[in-house]
Amino acid sequence: MADHAMATALVDSTSSGTVVSEAVLTQILAQLESLTISQQVLQAKLDNLTNPGARPTTAQITTPGTSASPVTTANGSFSSSYPGSPPAATTNFGLSQPASLLQRVPVPQDREKVLYPQRVILTTYPDQTGIRPVPLQWGAQDPKVRGPVVPSRLPASIKLRNAIGAHSGSYSIYRALAIALGNLNPTHKPSYINTEPPVSIPPQPSWSDPRKIVSFDPWGHLVPQIWAEQIEAGLDIRPSIAVTKAHIKLSELDEAARKGTITIDGKLVVKSRPVLNADFTESDVDPGVELACSKAAVEPVWFLPGVAERFKISEGLLRRALFEDTGGMYPELITRPDIKVFLPPIGNLTVYIFGKPEYMSDPSKELTLRVHDECNGSDVFGSDICTCKPYLIFAIEECIRCAQRGGVGVVVYFRKEGRALGEVTKYLVYNLRKRGGDSADKYFKSTEMIAGVKDMRFQALMPDVLHWLGIQKIDNMISMSDMKYNAIVQSGIPILKRYDIPDHLIPPDSRVEIDAKIASGYFSSGKVITQEDLVKTVGRAWEETEH
Repeated sequence: MADHAMATALVDSTSSGTVVSEAVLTQILAQLESLTISQQVLQAKLDNLTNPGARPTTAQITTPGTSASPVTTANGSFSSSYPGSPPAATTNFGLSQPASLLQRVPVPQDREKVLYPQRVILTTYPDQTGIRPVPLQWGAQDPKVRGPVVPSRLPASIKLRNAIGAHSGSYSIYRALAIALGNLNPTHKPSYINTEPPVSIPPQPSWSDPRKIVSFDPWGHLVPQIWAEQIEAGLDIRPSIAVTKAHIKLSELDEAARKGTITIDGKLVVKSRPVLNADFTESDVDPGVELACSKAAVEPVWFLPGVAERFKISEGLLRRALFEDTGGMYPELITRPDIKVFLPPIGNLTVYIFGKPEYMSDPSKELTLRVHDECNGSDVFGSDICTCKPYLIFAIEECIRCAQRGGVGVVVYFRKEGRALGEVTKYLVYNLRKRGGDSADKYFKSTEMIAGVKDMRFQALMPDVLHWLGIQKIDNMISMSDMKYNAIVQSGIPILKRYDIPDHLIPPDSRVEIDAKIASGYFSSGKVITQEDLVKTVGRAWEETEH
């Protein structure tokens, strides 16, 4: 009836000579699509009432250009329609190639109607009609028994989802913005052709131990291969890990090669291509070196029972804290206790491997490791108030030397800026320190006065990545952190030797940080710091930097 009335109005309008603008046509198209979806939802509800024996997992919704959405059968397989309906040639789970519809909707209000034609679904409950998450058994040895991670809230999969949150961590916010602006179709189906890892990170016994890896999906880099059939059918399953190869170019490594502290071997450390002048002729300037490596980007995927156990708190308390103290962003943390997986909106980690990746799981090979927490000010811009960049460069050099001795080097880089307090808090602490007399005895107290805590990195989850890589022992640990050392050793990986940062690499203004950390329990190969020493260790005043 509504469709007919709208069509009649359009015919009457055009016959009288009125020119219908594209915006009006777009609005009509959006309303027609909304009505179609609403009618199909109502029909699905009516079918469910008239056939109470059937328990569909999701409303069978179609939109122009797409086929019916699937449901999960009792044995966990996928079906494209309700029981008793005609078999479909192909199964479509709501994903499609970019449609032209959004591109024809220039007005934001109209785009909203197209993108979100249904009522707002704030949360779901386990006992709702049609709720049947894709089976997921965390820690199962067979990945197909374990099941894929499916957090998608697309209409076709919202009742199939078995995870809370969204892929890409904090970048999921930018994805939402791209959708709102009409730049990205929310039902875009990614193509994973030629994206498989160029180096192997094979399954380890720890992958099937639900207590060893709880902070990310160990199968995340193999998703397109393991669940290719379901992805092809349209189920929104996405990789949460990507593995690749690269060359690293750092001026500090150029200098190390010139000094001879690292050796150019043509395999791990290679000479860079000649530097070009402005006229594209080759310069006689030493081009330096490049470092060949493998690397993996890992997004967080939390198995909530395991995370709670790791922190020695209840799962209920963990869920409540994550819900309350993120502004209530994820109500299903409270309403869906049956869903045990959460994709938190936090930064990822990156693994850099120097040498042969297969050596990581070979206990007969020497292994050098640094676990490094992000410090944008030092790592990228060279700020001298901390030792982060000098320590990172020293660790990379040690990894190179280890690999050239026949072992392997690993650097794990976590996005935990400012001890996971964030860069704003860190800069506020800098201001307090420089205005209040920057002495080592006040170092941690300054942070606590602003943040209420001196450190929120909580290293309990950190060893997961080491177990994922198959690391069984660490010969050389390039770190002074007692928290990192304790977390790794308590997870079952022995550390044979620890390295502190050599004194000659410590910037003068970061002596405050190092002395305060040694006094608090950080590892030192020889130096003992007393309370009297802390008072005497003073950083540079602002007046000394104003030029």
